[in-house]
Amino acid sequence: MERRKWGGRRLVRRVSFLAAAFAVTAGLAVQGQLEAAACRRALSNSRLHAFAELSANLNQLNTDLQKGVYATTPSMLGALCTQIFGRAMSAQMALGELPYGNIELEQTAAFLAKTGDYAAALSRSAAVNGICSDAEREGLRSLADAAATLSGQVAALQSDLLSGAAALEDVDAAEARLSAREPAGQELAGSVYQTVESDFPALPALIYDGPFSDHIADRSSRMLAGLPEVTQEDARLAAAKFFNLEAALFSLVSAGEGTLPAYGFSAAVDGGELYVEVTRRGGLVLEAISSRSASAAVLTQEEAAALARDFLARRGYPDMRESYFIDQGGVVTINFAATQGDVICYPDLVKVSVALDTGRVVGFESRGYLMNHVVRDLPSPAVAAEEAQTIVSPDLTVLSHQLALIPTGGAYEVLCHEFKCEDADGHHVIVYVNAQNGQEEKLLLLLEDENGTLVL
Repeated sequence: MERRKWGGRRLVRRVSFLAAAFAVTAGLAVQGQLEAAACRRALSNSRLHAFAELSANLNQLNTDLQKGVYATTPSMLGALCTQIFGRAMSAQMALGELPYGNIELEQTAAFLAKTGDYAAALSRSAAVNGICSDAEREGLRSLADAAATLSGQVAALQSDLLSGAAALEDVDAAEARLSAREPAGQELAGSVYQTVESDFPALPALIYDGPFSDHIADRSSRMLAGLPEVTQEDARLAAAKFFNLEAALFSLVSAGEGTLPAYGFSAAVDGGELYVEVTRRGGLVLEAISSRSASAAVLTQEEAAALARDFLARRGYPDMRESYFIDQGGVVTINFAATQGDVICYPDLVKVSVALDTGRVVGFESRGYLMNHVVRDLPSPAVAAEEAQTIVSPDLTVLSHQLALIPTGGAYEVLCHEFKCEDADGHHVIVYVNAQNGQEEKLLLLLEDENGTLVL
């Protein structure tokens, strides 16, 4: 009898333990669901906050652009352009927090980048030339009109989001929709951003000194202009001759289009793959890169630079001057620029990579040279070097001087006095002073170590 009672107690205890375990498991599941729901709410609120920030910054951007149209003094225009730049950057940051915002709101992102860059260019122009020109003012007016339309569209979508009439996707939903294949004869449903992007206002064509200027997209190679088209076989022979190799080693792997259409060839060389691009117009080597890994170095960086300089001279690149280099895993890449008289022309850039174990050229890039090189009609400096040096900070010691042609943000060129300087801590600074108006044009900081120079 006692044994039967004891067995019953054990059964009750087991049932109690199981019940408790189920209760704990259920409690953890409920807690996990609550935490997941809280996390989803937080993410949803974060996305809504980012969209609200985008809307607010677009609204203020519209206001500042309208004010800029009516600014009549350089100080006011400069202040407003600074605000416009800041608003555009803040709006870009907010857009970047939305799932695939830069992809789905591509035109909006492009507008913000262009507007901010245009404002920065106008601010620089106002500081040097005074108030903006009629054309620049008209550019501001056109951007203000586009901003007003865009701001209204985003504000309307924000109202729908707050009322629940529309909802922002999470990352998983956006990825699933973007990766889905379009059914035959049907169009995939788009995101809520479609209402903004489908009715996007027409943007003005802006020509200014900045990387988003419309004139840059229309640029063509100055050096290749007028040269004949080459055949695929001629391009293959050019690639082989450039590296003193047999043409039979090279096989065609690509035929690219773009600003500099080129044939791409591949060859097995020295235990690696050598890829070479040759321009379809003119048959000149545009780029080359080898996958071969370098072993222990037997050459110094100075010896590699001398080999690279001789390599260029033998291939039709005379009067090139090296500037900076970087050593990456036993391969030294040296930057060269063309010279014209006593002026170094930095837009005409060529990069040559030399393996320190074999001394062979394993990399080459001439896009800057091919796009920009031409015999220029350079002006005589209106500002003497001695006068230009007075612009250099008294906290810097001038080590050397030369005349240099430098590119601007808008792919224009300006002749400058280049002063290489040193600060009190031994760090090097490059100061460029415009040789025509004496204005400080650009400052560069050099970070130097045994592996090369980084220019900031």
